[in-house]
Amino acid sequence: MPQPLAHPGVYIEEIPSGVRAIASVGTSITAFVGRTWRGPLNEPVPVFSYGEFEREFGGLWRNSSLAYAVQHYFLNGGSQALIVRTANGNTGGSVAAAPATIALAVGTTLVAANPGTWGRNLLVTVDYLAADPTTQFNLTIFDDPDKKADSAARGGSGAREIFRNLSMDPNNPRFVTMILGEQSKLVRVQTLGAARPAVVVNAPAGAATGSDGEIVAANTAAAIAAEAAEITGTPGTKTGLYSLLKADLFNLLYVPPLAFMAQTGGPVQRLEADVPTSLLQAGAALCTDERALLVVDAPRGWDVPTAVTTIDTYRGAIGNPKNAAIYFPRLRLVDPLRENQLEAFGPGGVVAGIIARTDSSRGVWKAPAGTEAGLGGVLGLSINDSPATLTDGENGLLNPRGINCLRNLPGIGHVVWGARTLEGADMLASQWKYLPVRRLALFIEESLFRGTQWVVFEPNDEPLWAQIRLNVGAFMHSLFIDGAFQGATPREAYFVKCSHETTTQTDIDNGIVNIEVGFAPLKPAEFVVIKIRQISPQAQA
Repeated sequence: MPQPLAHPGVYIEEIPSGVRAIASVGTSITAFVGRTWRGPLNEPVPVFSYGEFEREFGGLWRNSSLAYAVQHYFLNGGSQALIVRTANGNTGGSVAAAPATIALAVGTTLVAANPGTWGRNLLVTVDYLAADPTTQFNLTIFDDPDKKADSAARGGSGAREIFRNLSMDPNNPRFVTMILGEQSKLVRVQTLGAARPAVVVNAPAGAATGSDGEIVAANTAAAIAAEAAEITGTPGTKTGLYSLLKADLFNLLYVPPLAFMAQTGGPVQRLEADVPTSLLQAGAALCTDERALLVVDAPRGWDVPTAVTTIDTYRGAIGNPKNAAIYFPRLRLVDPLRENQLEAFGPGGVVAGIIARTDSSRGVWKAPAGTEAGLGGVLGLSINDSPATLTDGENGLLNPRGINCLRNLPGIGHVVWGARTLEGADMLASQWKYLPVRRLALFIEESLFRGTQWVVFEPNDEPLWAQIRLNVGAFMHSLFIDGAFQGATPREAYFVKCSHETTTQTDIDNGIVNIEVGFAPLKPAEFVVIKIRQISPQAQA
Protein backbone atom coordinates (compact mmCIF):
# COMPACT_ATOMS: atom_id res chain seq x y z
CA MET A 1 0.00 0.00 0.00
CA PRO A 2 1.31 3.54 -0.78
CA GLN A 3 2.10 5.63 2.28
CA PRO A 4 -0.33 8.48 3.07
CA LEU A 5 0.68 11.92 1.81
CA ALA A 6 0.68 13.60 5.21
CA HIS A 7 2.99 16.55 4.52
CA PRO A 8 4.51 18.34 1.56
CA GLY A 9 7.70 16.76 0.30
CA VAL A 10 9.15 13.94 -1.77
CA TYR A 11 7.80 10.42 -1.27
CA ILE A 12 9.47 7.24 -2.50
CA GLU A 13 7.58 4.06 -3.22
CA GLU A 14 9.11 0.67 -4.14
CA ILE A 15 7.02 -0.95 -6.88
CA PRO A 16 7.19 -4.77 -7.28
CA SER A 17 8.64 -5.70 -10.65
CA GLY A 18 6.41 -8.73 -11.14
CA VAL A 19 9.44 -10.83 -12.02
CA ARG A 20 9.47 -14.26 -10.38
CA ALA A 21 12.44 -16.24 -11.64
CA ILE A 22 11.67 -19.80 -12.70
CA ALA A 23 14.54 -22.03 -11.67
CA SER A 24 15.70 -24.93 -13.81
CA VAL A 25 15.24 -28.27 -12.06
CA GLY A 26 17.91 -30.94 -12.01
CA THR A 27 17.94 -33.27 -14.99
CA SER A 28 19.96 -36.36 -14.05
CA ILE A 29 19.10 -37.45 -10.51
CA THR A 30 19.00 -41.22 -10.96
CA ALA A 31 16.93 -43.52 -8.74
CA PHE A 32 18.10 -47.11 -8.18
CA VAL A 33 15.72 -49.62 -6.56
CA GLY A 34 16.73 -53.09 -5.39
CA ARG A 35 18.77 -55.09 -2.89
CA THR A 36 21.82 -53.81 -1.04
CA TRP A 37 24.09 -55.28 1.65
CA ARG A 38 22.58 -53.03 4.32
CA GLY A 39 20.91 -49.65 4.73
CA PRO A 40 17.48 -48.17 5.44
CA LEU A 41 14.53 -50.05 3.93
CA ASN A 42 12.08 -48.37 1.57
CA GLU A 43 13.61 -44.93 1.93
CA PRO A 44 15.05 -42.83 -0.94
CA VAL A 45 18.52 -42.00 0.34
CA PRO A 46 20.57 -39.46 -1.68
CA VAL A 47 24.23 -40.28 -2.33
CA PHE A 48 26.71 -38.15 -4.24
CA SER A 49 29.59 -40.58 -4.76
CA TYR A 50 30.28 -44.29 -4.72
CA GLY A 51 32.24 -43.83 -1.50
CA GLU A 52 29.11 -42.43 0.13
CA PHE A 53 27.13 -45.40 -1.18
CA GLU A 54 29.67 -47.75 0.41
CA ARG A 55 29.38 -45.99 3.77
CA GLU A 56 25.57 -46.04 3.77
CA PHE A 57 24.77 -49.31 1.99
CA GLY A 58 27.89 -51.42 2.38
CA GLY A 59 29.36 -51.44 -1.12
CA LEU A 60 29.53 -54.39 -3.48
CA TRP A 61 27.65 -57.55 -2.60
CA ARG A 62 27.43 -60.40 -5.07
CA ASN A 63 23.64 -60.69 -4.55
CA SER A 64 23.11 -57.02 -5.36
CA SER A 65 23.07 -55.98 -8.99
CA LEU A 66 22.16 -52.54 -7.71
CA ALA A 67 25.55 -52.12 -6.01
CA TYR A 68 27.37 -52.86 -9.26
CA ALA A 69 25.04 -50.54 -11.19
CA VAL A 70 25.71 -47.66 -8.80
CA GLN A 71 29.45 -48.24 -9.14
CA HIS A 72 29.11 -48.15 -12.95
CA TYR A 73 26.95 -45.02 -12.72
CA PHE A 74 29.50 -42.95 -10.82
CA LEU A 75 32.35 -44.37 -12.92
CA ASN A 76 30.65 -42.95 -16.03
CA GLY A 77 29.94 -39.44 -14.76
CA GLY A 78 26.90 -39.74 -12.52
CA SER A 79 26.76 -37.09 -9.81
CA GLN A 80 23.66 -37.74 -7.72
CA ALA A 81 21.68 -40.90 -7.04
CA LEU A 82 18.71 -41.91 -4.92
CA ILE A 83 19.04 -45.40 -3.46
CA VAL A 84 15.98 -47.37 -2.37
CA ARG A 85 16.84 -50.60 -0.57
CA THR A 86 14.09 -53.21 -0.69
CA ALA A 87 13.67 -56.42 1.28
CA ASN A 88 14.97 -59.61 -0.21
CA GLY A 89 12.45 -61.89 -1.91
CA ASN A 90 14.22 -65.14 -1.10
CA THR A 91 11.83 -65.85 1.75
CA GLY A 92 8.73 -64.87 -0.21
CA GLY A 93 7.88 -62.47 2.60
CA SER A 94 7.45 -58.73 2.65
CA VAL A 95 10.26 -57.86 5.07
CA ALA A 96 13.92 -58.70 5.37
CA ALA A 97 15.31 -60.73 8.22
CA ALA A 98 14.92 -59.00 11.58
CA PRO A 99 17.98 -57.03 12.73
CA ALA A 100 20.72 -59.06 14.39
CA THR A 101 21.52 -58.36 18.03
CA ILE A 102 24.77 -58.31 20.04
CA ALA A 103 24.46 -59.02 23.76
CA LEU A 104 27.16 -57.40 25.87
CA ALA A 105 27.73 -58.13 29.53
CA VAL A 106 25.93 -56.18 32.30
CA GLY A 107 22.64 -55.90 30.42
CA THR A 108 23.51 -53.84 27.35
CA THR A 109 22.32 -55.11 23.96
CA LEU A 110 23.16 -53.61 20.60
CA VAL A 111 21.08 -54.16 17.50
CA ALA A 112 22.02 -53.84 13.82
CA ALA A 113 21.06 -50.42 12.45
CA ASN A 114 18.67 -51.93 9.92
CA PRO A 115 17.15 -55.31 9.00
CA GLY A 116 18.87 -58.08 7.08
CA THR A 117 21.23 -60.96 7.64
CA TRP A 118 24.17 -58.65 7.02
CA GLY A 119 24.02 -57.94 10.77
CA ARG A 120 25.13 -61.50 11.52
CA ASN A 121 28.62 -60.49 10.41
CA LEU A 122 29.04 -57.76 13.01
CA LEU A 123 31.79 -57.97 15.62
CA VAL A 124 32.03 -55.64 18.64
CA THR A 125 34.98 -54.84 20.88
CA VAL A 126 34.72 -52.98 24.22
CA ASP A 127 37.72 -51.51 26.07
CA TYR A 128 38.29 -49.07 28.93
CA LEU A 129 41.23 -47.17 27.42
CA ALA A 130 39.22 -43.96 27.59
CA ALA A 131 39.86 -40.45 28.86
CA ASP A 132 38.25 -41.47 32.14
CA PRO A 133 38.93 -45.21 32.51
CA THR A 134 36.72 -45.44 35.60
CA THR A 135 33.44 -44.37 33.93
CA GLN A 136 33.94 -44.19 30.16
CA PHE A 137 34.55 -46.86 27.53
CA ASN A 138 35.43 -47.25 23.86
CA LEU A 139 33.38 -49.19 21.34
CA THR A 140 34.63 -50.66 18.06
CA ILE A 141 32.18 -52.18 15.55
CA PHE A 142 33.37 -54.12 12.53
CA ASP A 143 31.26 -55.28 9.58
CA ASP A 144 33.38 -58.33 8.85
CA PRO A 145 32.82 -59.77 5.36
CA ASP A 146 35.10 -62.72 6.13
CA LYS A 147 33.08 -63.90 9.10
CA LYS A 148 30.48 -65.37 6.72
CA ALA A 149 27.89 -66.10 9.40
CA ASP A 150 25.48 -65.51 6.53
CA SER A 151 26.07 -68.04 3.75
CA ALA A 152 25.62 -65.26 1.21
CA ALA A 153 28.31 -63.00 2.64
CA ARG A 154 30.37 -62.63 -0.51
CA GLY A 155 31.07 -58.96 -0.27
CA GLY A 156 30.12 -56.63 2.53
CA SER A 157 31.68 -53.36 3.40
CA GLY A 158 34.41 -54.31 5.87
CA ALA A 159 33.44 -51.05 7.56
CA ARG A 160 34.95 -50.26 10.95
CA GLU A 161 33.53 -47.70 13.36
CA ILE A 162 35.31 -46.53 16.54
CA PHE A 163 33.54 -44.47 19.21
CA ARG A 164 35.70 -43.24 22.08
CA ASN A 165 34.95 -41.95 25.55
CA LEU A 166 31.34 -43.12 25.64
CA SER A 167 29.23 -42.75 28.76
CA MET A 168 26.20 -44.50 30.27
CA ASP A 169 24.95 -41.18 31.68
CA PRO A 170 22.04 -39.69 29.66
CA ASN A 171 23.16 -36.20 30.69
CA ASN A 172 26.66 -36.70 29.32
CA PRO A 173 27.30 -35.33 25.79
CA ARG A 174 28.98 -38.68 24.99
CA PHE A 175 25.91 -40.70 26.01
CA VAL A 176 26.24 -44.01 24.15
CA THR A 177 22.61 -44.21 22.98
CA MET A 178 22.72 -40.71 21.49
CA ILE A 179 26.16 -41.08 19.88
CA LEU A 180 25.35 -44.40 18.19
CA GLY A 181 21.92 -43.20 17.11
CA GLU A 182 23.36 -40.11 15.44
CA GLN A 183 26.70 -41.32 14.11
CA SER A 184 26.77 -45.09 13.59
CA LYS A 185 25.83 -46.72 10.30
CA LEU A 186 26.08 -50.18 11.86
CA VAL A 187 24.42 -50.43 15.28
CA ARG A 188 21.96 -48.89 17.73
CA VAL A 189 21.41 -49.43 21.46
CA GLN A 190 18.49 -51.78 22.04
CA THR A 191 18.69 -52.10 25.81
CA LEU A 192 20.93 -50.18 28.18
CA GLY A 193 22.40 -51.86 31.24
CA ALA A 194 22.90 -50.30 34.65
CA ALA A 195 26.69 -50.32 34.28
CA ARG A 196 29.27 -50.12 31.55
CA PRO A 197 29.46 -53.17 29.28
CA ALA A 198 32.32 -55.43 30.25
CA VAL A 199 35.58 -55.49 28.31
CA VAL A 200 35.24 -57.92 25.41
CA VAL A 201 37.06 -58.64 22.16
CA ASN A 202 35.06 -59.36 18.99
CA ALA A 203 31.70 -60.17 20.53
CA PRO A 204 29.71 -61.76 17.68
CA ALA A 205 26.20 -60.85 16.60
CA GLY A 206 23.35 -63.23 17.35
CA ALA A 207 21.32 -64.84 14.58
CA ALA A 208 18.82 -62.60 12.82
CA THR A 209 15.37 -64.14 12.45
CA GLY A 210 14.56 -65.15 8.88
CA SER A 211 16.75 -65.37 5.81
CA ASP A 212 17.56 -62.94 3.03
CA GLY A 213 20.57 -64.70 1.62
CA GLU A 214 21.43 -65.72 -1.88
CA ILE A 215 18.94 -66.85 -4.49
CA VAL A 216 20.07 -70.25 -5.73
CA ALA A 217 19.05 -72.21 -8.77
CA ALA A 218 16.68 -74.47 -6.82
CA ASN A 219 14.36 -71.62 -5.93
CA THR A 220 15.16 -69.07 -8.63
CA ALA A 221 11.67 -68.67 -10.13
CA ALA A 222 9.81 -68.35 -6.83
CA ALA A 223 12.42 -66.13 -5.23
CA ILE A 224 12.68 -63.80 -8.22
CA ALA A 225 8.89 -63.46 -8.38
CA ALA A 226 8.79 -62.59 -4.68
CA GLU A 227 11.66 -60.13 -4.99
CA ALA A 228 10.03 -58.45 -7.99
CA ALA A 229 6.85 -57.97 -5.96
CA GLU A 230 8.84 -56.39 -3.14
CA ILE A 231 10.73 -54.08 -5.48
CA THR A 232 7.41 -53.02 -7.03
CA GLY A 233 5.89 -52.24 -3.63
CA THR A 234 2.58 -50.42 -3.19
CA PRO A 235 1.60 -46.74 -3.49
CA GLY A 236 -0.41 -46.76 -0.26
CA THR A 237 2.51 -47.85 1.91
CA LYS A 238 5.12 -46.06 -0.22
CA THR A 239 7.31 -49.12 -0.42
CA GLY A 240 9.50 -50.41 -3.24
CA LEU A 241 9.32 -48.19 -6.31
CA TYR A 242 6.73 -46.04 -4.61
CA SER A 243 9.24 -45.10 -1.92
CA LEU A 244 10.31 -42.53 -4.52
CA LEU A 245 7.07 -40.67 -3.85
CA LYS A 246 8.83 -39.50 -0.68
CA ALA A 247 11.60 -37.89 -2.75
CA ASP A 248 11.43 -34.33 -3.98
CA LEU A 249 12.71 -35.10 -7.48
CA PHE A 250 14.22 -37.81 -9.65
CA ASN A 251 14.74 -37.76 -13.41
CA LEU A 252 15.93 -41.27 -14.27
CA LEU A 253 14.82 -44.61 -12.84
CA TYR A 254 16.76 -47.84 -13.16
CA VAL A 255 15.77 -51.22 -11.74
CA PRO A 256 18.85 -53.46 -12.09
CA PRO A 257 18.56 -57.16 -12.98
CA LEU A 258 17.79 -59.55 -10.14
CA ALA A 259 20.90 -61.47 -9.08
CA PHE A 260 20.88 -65.21 -8.48
CA MET A 261 23.38 -68.03 -8.16
CA ALA A 262 23.79 -71.10 -10.36
CA GLN A 263 26.22 -73.99 -10.33
CA THR A 264 27.03 -75.65 -13.63
CA GLY A 265 29.52 -78.31 -12.66
CA GLY A 266 32.03 -75.81 -11.29
CA PRO A 267 32.07 -72.96 -8.79
CA VAL A 268 28.86 -71.10 -7.98
CA GLN A 269 28.34 -68.37 -10.58
CA ARG A 270 26.62 -65.04 -10.22
CA LEU A 271 24.00 -64.53 -12.91
CA GLU A 272 21.40 -61.86 -13.56
CA ALA A 273 17.71 -62.52 -14.17
CA ASP A 274 15.61 -60.18 -16.30
CA VAL A 275 13.43 -57.67 -14.52
CA PRO A 276 9.83 -58.89 -15.09
CA THR A 277 7.81 -56.75 -17.48
CA SER A 278 5.16 -56.25 -14.79
CA LEU A 279 7.77 -54.49 -12.66
CA LEU A 280 8.97 -52.43 -15.63
CA GLN A 281 5.35 -51.51 -16.37
CA ALA A 282 4.96 -50.17 -12.84
CA GLY A 283 8.23 -48.27 -13.20
CA ALA A 284 7.22 -46.73 -16.53
CA ALA A 285 3.86 -45.65 -15.11
CA LEU A 286 5.58 -44.05 -12.11
CA CYS A 287 8.00 -42.24 -14.44
CA THR A 288 5.06 -40.88 -16.45
CA ASP A 289 3.44 -39.52 -13.29
CA GLU A 290 6.70 -38.06 -11.98
CA ARG A 291 8.03 -36.72 -15.31
CA ALA A 292 11.03 -39.05 -15.34
CA LEU A 293 12.58 -41.60 -17.72
CA LEU A 294 12.87 -45.36 -17.18
CA VAL A 295 16.17 -46.89 -18.33
CA VAL A 296 15.56 -50.49 -19.46
CA ASP A 297 18.03 -53.32 -20.03
CA ALA A 298 17.22 -55.52 -23.01
CA PRO A 299 16.34 -59.07 -21.86
CA ARG A 300 19.33 -61.28 -21.16
CA GLY A 301 18.38 -63.91 -23.73
CA TRP A 302 17.95 -61.52 -26.65
CA ASP A 303 20.04 -61.81 -29.77
CA VAL A 304 19.45 -59.60 -32.79
CA PRO A 305 16.77 -61.78 -34.50
CA THR A 306 14.92 -62.22 -31.20
CA ALA A 307 15.03 -58.50 -30.51
CA VAL A 308 13.60 -57.73 -33.94
CA THR A 309 10.70 -60.15 -33.59
CA THR A 310 9.77 -59.48 -29.95
CA ILE A 311 10.32 -55.75 -29.38
CA ASP A 312 6.74 -54.82 -30.31
CA THR A 313 5.30 -57.27 -27.78
CA TYR A 314 7.85 -56.18 -25.19
CA ARG A 315 6.98 -52.52 -25.76
CA GLY A 316 3.31 -53.24 -25.32
CA ALA A 317 3.90 -55.19 -22.10
CA ILE A 318 5.82 -52.31 -20.52
CA GLY A 319 3.40 -49.58 -21.58
CA ASN A 320 4.13 -45.83 -21.39
CA PRO A 321 6.95 -46.22 -23.95
CA LYS A 322 7.45 -42.48 -24.41
CA ASN A 323 8.94 -42.35 -20.90
CA ALA A 324 11.30 -45.31 -21.34
CA ALA A 325 14.44 -46.14 -23.33
CA ILE A 326 15.87 -49.62 -23.93
CA TYR A 327 19.55 -50.51 -24.48
CA PHE A 328 21.08 -53.61 -26.11
CA PRO A 329 23.22 -55.66 -25.59
CA ARG A 330 24.67 -56.25 -22.12
CA LEU A 331 28.16 -55.18 -21.10
CA ARG A 332 31.26 -57.03 -19.97
CA LEU A 333 33.03 -55.44 -16.99
CA VAL A 334 35.34 -56.73 -14.30
CA ASP A 335 33.84 -58.07 -11.08
CA PRO A 336 36.03 -57.05 -8.11
CA LEU A 337 34.39 -59.77 -5.98
CA ARG A 338 35.50 -62.50 -8.42
CA GLU A 339 39.16 -61.57 -8.76
CA ASN A 340 38.36 -59.07 -11.54
CA GLN A 341 37.00 -61.70 -13.88
CA LEU A 342 34.84 -60.41 -16.71
CA GLU A 343 31.10 -60.66 -16.06
CA ALA A 344 28.04 -59.64 -18.06
CA PHE A 345 26.07 -56.77 -16.52
CA GLY A 346 22.94 -54.90 -17.48
CA PRO A 347 23.96 -51.63 -19.17
CA GLY A 348 21.54 -49.35 -17.30
CA GLY A 349 23.99 -48.10 -14.66
CA VAL A 350 26.60 -47.19 -17.27
CA VAL A 351 24.00 -45.55 -19.53
CA ALA A 352 22.51 -43.50 -16.68
CA GLY A 353 25.99 -42.22 -15.87
CA ILE A 354 26.53 -41.21 -19.49
CA ILE A 355 23.17 -39.39 -19.55
CA ALA A 356 24.18 -37.49 -16.40
CA ARG A 357 27.59 -36.68 -17.88
CA THR A 358 26.04 -35.42 -21.12
CA ASP A 359 23.52 -33.28 -19.25
CA SER A 360 26.32 -31.66 -17.30
CA SER A 361 28.61 -30.96 -20.25
CA ARG A 362 26.14 -30.28 -23.08
CA GLY A 363 22.61 -29.97 -21.71
CA VAL A 364 19.52 -32.15 -21.52
CA TRP A 365 18.73 -31.35 -25.18
CA LYS A 366 21.91 -33.14 -26.36
CA ALA A 367 21.45 -36.80 -27.24
CA PRO A 368 23.39 -38.99 -24.77
CA ALA A 369 25.00 -40.90 -27.64
CA GLY A 370 27.78 -40.65 -30.17
CA THR A 371 31.55 -40.58 -29.98
CA GLU A 372 31.44 -38.52 -26.77
CA ALA A 373 29.30 -41.16 -25.07
CA GLY A 374 32.11 -43.58 -24.24
CA LEU A 375 31.30 -46.52 -21.96
CA GLY A 376 33.78 -46.17 -19.10
CA GLY A 377 35.17 -49.41 -17.67
CA VAL A 378 33.53 -51.55 -20.36
CA LEU A 379 35.77 -54.21 -21.88
CA GLY A 380 33.29 -55.85 -24.24
CA LEU A 381 29.70 -56.56 -25.17
CA SER A 382 27.68 -59.66 -24.28
CA ILE A 383 24.86 -61.43 -26.13
CA ASN A 384 23.45 -64.58 -24.54
CA ASP A 385 26.26 -64.45 -21.96
CA SER A 386 28.93 -64.68 -24.67
CA PRO A 387 31.30 -62.01 -26.02
CA ALA A 388 29.81 -60.30 -29.06
CA THR A 389 29.79 -57.20 -31.23
CA LEU A 390 27.14 -55.52 -33.35
CA THR A 391 27.60 -54.79 -37.05
CA ASP A 392 26.25 -51.81 -38.97
CA GLY A 393 23.67 -54.10 -40.54
CA GLU A 394 22.45 -55.37 -37.17
CA ASN A 395 22.36 -51.82 -35.85
CA GLY A 396 20.26 -50.93 -38.89
CA LEU A 397 17.71 -53.59 -37.94
CA LEU A 398 17.42 -52.49 -34.30
CA ASN A 399 17.57 -48.70 -34.44
CA PRO A 400 14.38 -48.23 -36.53
CA ARG A 401 12.54 -50.31 -33.94
CA GLY A 402 13.48 -48.03 -31.05
CA ILE A 403 16.27 -50.20 -29.62
CA ASN A 404 19.37 -48.20 -28.67
CA CYS A 405 22.52 -50.09 -29.56
CA LEU A 406 25.81 -50.20 -27.71
CA ARG A 407 28.69 -50.53 -30.13
CA ASN A 408 32.44 -51.05 -30.28
CA LEU A 409 33.70 -48.72 -33.00
CA PRO A 410 37.26 -49.04 -34.39
CA GLY A 411 39.50 -46.29 -33.10
CA ILE A 412 36.79 -44.97 -30.80
CA GLY A 413 35.90 -47.76 -28.42
CA HIS A 414 32.65 -48.73 -26.72
CA VAL A 415 29.93 -46.10 -27.12
CA VAL A 416 26.19 -45.55 -26.94
CA TRP A 417 25.00 -45.53 -30.55
CA GLY A 418 21.29 -44.80 -30.27
CA ALA A 419 19.10 -42.03 -28.86
CA ARG A 420 15.48 -43.09 -29.15
CA THR A 421 12.73 -43.63 -26.64
CA LEU A 422 10.95 -46.96 -26.51
CA GLU A 423 8.24 -45.20 -28.53
CA GLY A 424 10.86 -44.29 -31.12
CA ALA A 425 10.11 -47.01 -33.67
CA ASP A 426 9.74 -45.49 -37.14
CA MET A 427 6.37 -47.14 -37.68
CA LEU A 428 4.89 -45.36 -34.63
CA ALA A 429 5.72 -41.88 -36.00
CA SER A 430 5.72 -40.47 -32.48
CA GLN A 431 6.53 -36.86 -31.65
CA TRP A 432 8.55 -38.38 -28.76
CA LYS A 433 10.73 -40.46 -31.04
CA TYR A 434 13.99 -38.99 -29.81
CA LEU A 435 15.27 -39.23 -26.27
CA PRO A 436 16.62 -35.65 -25.97
CA VAL A 437 13.33 -34.22 -27.23
CA ARG A 438 11.33 -36.16 -24.65
CA ARG A 439 13.71 -35.35 -21.81
CA LEU A 440 13.77 -31.65 -22.73
CA ALA A 441 9.97 -31.59 -22.62
CA LEU A 442 9.97 -33.30 -19.21
CA PHE A 443 12.56 -30.80 -17.96
CA ILE A 444 10.47 -27.83 -19.13
CA GLU A 445 7.28 -29.32 -17.68
CA GLU A 446 8.82 -29.92 -14.26
CA SER A 447 10.50 -26.51 -14.14
CA LEU A 448 7.28 -24.69 -15.07
CA PHE A 449 5.21 -26.83 -12.70
CA ARG A 450 7.40 -25.78 -9.79
CA GLY A 451 8.00 -22.22 -10.99
CA THR A 452 4.33 -21.23 -11.41
CA GLN A 453 2.96 -22.30 -8.02
CA TRP A 454 2.69 -18.63 -7.08
CA VAL A 455 -0.09 -18.22 -9.68
CA VAL A 456 -2.59 -20.26 -7.66
CA PHE A 457 -5.32 -18.06 -6.08
CA GLU A 458 -4.08 -14.88 -7.78
CA PRO A 459 -6.76 -12.66 -9.44
CA ASN A 460 -7.36 -14.19 -12.86
CA ASP A 461 -7.12 -11.26 -15.26
CA GLU A 462 -4.73 -9.47 -17.58
CA PRO A 463 -2.27 -8.26 -14.90
CA LEU A 464 -1.74 -11.89 -13.85
CA TRP A 465 -1.48 -13.07 -17.44
CA ALA A 466 1.12 -10.41 -18.18
CA GLN A 467 3.24 -11.59 -15.24
CA ILE A 468 2.93 -15.18 -16.42
CA ARG A 469 4.03 -14.26 -19.95
CA LEU A 470 6.96 -12.28 -18.52
CA ASN A 471 8.22 -15.02 -16.21
CA VAL A 472 7.64 -18.05 -18.40
CA GLY A 473 8.98 -16.13 -21.39
CA ALA A 474 12.16 -15.27 -19.47
CA PHE A 475 12.68 -18.94 -18.62
CA MET A 476 12.17 -20.08 -22.20
CA HIS A 477 14.45 -17.31 -23.48
CA SER A 478 17.22 -18.47 -21.18
CA LEU A 479 16.97 -21.93 -22.76
CA PHE A 480 17.03 -20.35 -26.21
CA ILE A 481 20.23 -18.49 -25.31
CA ASP A 482 21.74 -21.79 -24.10
CA GLY A 483 21.03 -23.39 -27.47
CA ALA A 484 18.17 -25.71 -26.44
CA PHE A 485 15.89 -24.92 -29.41
CA GLN A 486 15.87 -24.70 -33.16
CA GLY A 487 15.49 -21.28 -34.73
CA ALA A 488 17.60 -18.18 -35.26
CA THR A 489 15.25 -15.89 -33.32
CA PRO A 490 13.09 -16.31 -30.21
CA ARG A 491 9.96 -16.11 -32.36
CA GLU A 492 11.15 -19.12 -34.36
CA ALA A 493 12.28 -21.04 -31.26
CA TYR A 494 9.42 -20.79 -28.77
CA PHE A 495 6.20 -19.02 -27.79
CA VAL A 496 4.30 -18.34 -24.57
CA LYS A 497 0.61 -17.49 -24.66
CA CYS A 498 -1.59 -16.47 -21.74
CA SER A 499 -4.46 -14.11 -22.53
CA HIS A 500 -8.15 -14.03 -23.43
CA GLU A 501 -7.12 -16.18 -26.38
CA THR A 502 -6.18 -19.06 -24.07
CA THR A 503 -8.41 -18.33 -21.08
CA THR A 504 -12.09 -17.69 -21.81
CA GLN A 505 -14.66 -16.17 -19.50
CA THR A 506 -15.96 -19.65 -18.80
CA ASP A 507 -12.45 -20.68 -17.74
CA ILE A 508 -12.25 -17.63 -15.46
CA ASP A 509 -15.62 -18.48 -13.92
CA ASN A 510 -14.29 -21.99 -13.23
CA GLY A 511 -11.05 -20.72 -11.70
CA ILE A 512 -8.87 -21.82 -14.61
CA VAL A 513 -5.96 -19.99 -16.21
CA ASN A 514 -4.51 -21.63 -19.33
CA ILE A 515 -0.88 -21.17 -20.35
CA GLU A 516 0.33 -22.43 -23.72
CA VAL A 517 4.04 -22.99 -24.20
CA GLY A 518 5.53 -24.23 -27.45
CA PHE A 519 9.11 -24.92 -28.47
CA ALA A 520 11.00 -26.08 -31.54
CA PRO A 521 13.21 -28.93 -30.30
CA LEU A 522 16.59 -29.87 -31.60
CA LYS A 523 16.69 -33.38 -33.01
CA PRO A 524 19.81 -35.52 -33.22
CA ALA A 525 21.52 -36.04 -36.56
CA GLU A 526 21.12 -39.80 -36.79
CA PHE A 527 22.16 -40.11 -40.40
CA VAL A 528 25.06 -38.12 -41.82
CA VAL A 529 24.93 -38.22 -45.61
CA ILE A 530 28.03 -37.14 -47.52
CA LYS A 531 27.51 -36.78 -51.26
CA ILE A 532 30.59 -37.05 -53.42
CA ARG A 533 30.80 -36.58 -57.17
CA GLN A 534 33.49 -36.05 -59.73
CA ILE A 535 33.85 -32.76 -61.53
CA SER A 536 35.76 -32.07 -64.72
CA PRO A 537 38.45 -29.38 -64.99
CA GLN A 538 36.31 -27.59 -67.59
CA ALA A 539 33.54 -27.18 -65.06
CA GLN A 540 35.86 -25.20 -62.81
CA ALA A 541 37.17 -22.91 -65.53
